[in-house]
Amino acid sequence: MLSQILSVSLMGVDAVPVTVEVDVASGLPAFNLVGLPDQAVSESRERVRAALRNSGLPFPISRITVNLAPADLRKEGPLFDLPMALGLLVAQGMIPQQVLSEYVVAGELALDGSLRAVPGMINMALMARTLQKKVLVPFLNAGEAALIEGVEVYGANTLLEALNHLNGTRPLPLSPRPVPEQDEQTLLCLSDIKGQTQAKRTLEIAIAGGHNLLMMGSPGSGKTMLSRRSASLLPALTDEEALEVTRIHSAAGQLGARGLITRPPFRAPHHTVSDAGLIGGGSIPKPGEVSLAHYGILFLDEFPEFNRKSLETLRQPLEDGIVQISRARASVTYPARFQLIAAMNPCPCGWLGDTEKPCTCTPAERSRYVSRISGPLLDRIDLVVTVPRLTVEELNRAPEGEKSSVVRERIAKARNSMQQRQGMRNAVLVGQKLREVTQLSSDAASFLTAVSQQLSLTGRGYDRLLRVARTIADLAGSEDIRQVHVAEAVAYRPKGLELV
Repeated sequence: MLSQILSVSLMGVDAVPVTVEVDVASGLPAFNLVGLPDQAVSESRERVRAALRNSGLPFPISRITVNLAPADLRKEGPLFDLPMALGLLVAQGMIPQQVLSEYVVAGELALDGSLRAVPGMINMALMARTLQKKVLVPFLNAGEAALIEGVEVYGANTLLEALNHLNGTRPLPLSPRPVPEQDEQTLLCLSDIKGQTQAKRTLEIAIAGGHNLLMMGSPGSGKTMLSRRSASLLPALTDEEALEVTRIHSAAGQLGARGLITRPPFRAPHHTVSDAGLIGGGSIPKPGEVSLAHYGILFLDEFPEFNRKSLETLRQPLEDGIVQISRARASVTYPARFQLIAAMNPCPCGWLGDTEKPCTCTPAERSRYVSRISGPLLDRIDLVVTVPRLTVEELNRAPEGEKSSVVRERIAKARNSMQQRQGMRNAVLVGQKLREVTQLSSDAASFLTAVSQQLSLTGRGYDRLLRVARTIADLAGSEDIRQVHVAEAVAYRPKGLELV
């Protein structure tokens, strides 16, 4: 007998339909699996065999052939366990084929017949809605799949529960759509940091326009504290953005039980992260940190300590907002519209320019240290600010700063102006669109021309300076860009790190 079950495979963050065909024929007992399976899929044969027997269900002593169609698409992961097991039960007449044809099925089987969670189920639910199918997944994935409206989602704890549901003897309840968690209370507040007025101002400009930011300062100056509080300044994601971010985390297997991600992500990988871990890829392509930070912040502490090759791979996603991973059989594209915030010491010992501790580095050591960040990468960073180390007396005298909620309101107001004017943040403005929304006063235009010649700005650097000035004007509620806005933008755009 032949049975067919619709399942799914992930290509990037998109779900691709895969038909699991199970044929049980007479002949010498064998279990053959075809259709370009990887090692995890090939091992499904043993998991399915043990799960059926330990669940008290028959395993046919026949010649079994399982085909995963289309045959030219490589299949990865253990999510085909449940479709294979149900296909064998259909082939033995225990489940009607017409009932199973209404579902998209995925899930990993344990040897005792229980079901384990698999990644990418929200993407599978999106595909099922397009195909007008129901969804049958492990119970641990049911809440994730139920985030997609208009899809019937059923979650089973065991293979027996899935069998009884499809037979109609014990139907499973519809999985409810989970309520998004409100994690506002867990965000760190900007008022925790005393002083550092200029650094806070720079952070506000960066978050408002979506600009990339580099902070330099001695150890203990507050660079990391400021960066970690940047997440509290980001407005909540829109429904469309929340769904896109959740899809990426689901495809990476990092969603867990969080449900819909409504807050912009904040990712802070260690400087020992690999190229594939940062950008994405691997033998089985997975989203990297730049994609997991989509619509959020990627924080790189100890910026020069990252591998030079890894840092250079940031250049393309910083410019295009996507990551293209090419393999022999397929190319995968991941979204990566993130905001980079980096922190670094001014020199290897960290005390260059400090008022109390002298620097012990030689000029050659300092030059090698800052040269780890290439000119093309630095040219993609809009704002560079020095964060001075404050003394105990200065910290005690400093008044309490503004709360994150107050600053976030100003940022939200500026972003609303950007959205109404051009439909996007200033940091992604390019070409003619940038020229249309950056009306310069006469004194600002002449000042910008002089600055461009003095700093020898590239075309990209000029545009980025213009975008920062546009953001400063938006925060000030000004329609035109004035000289004071350009001057402040120039203050955060030095010619090179040695000038900081």
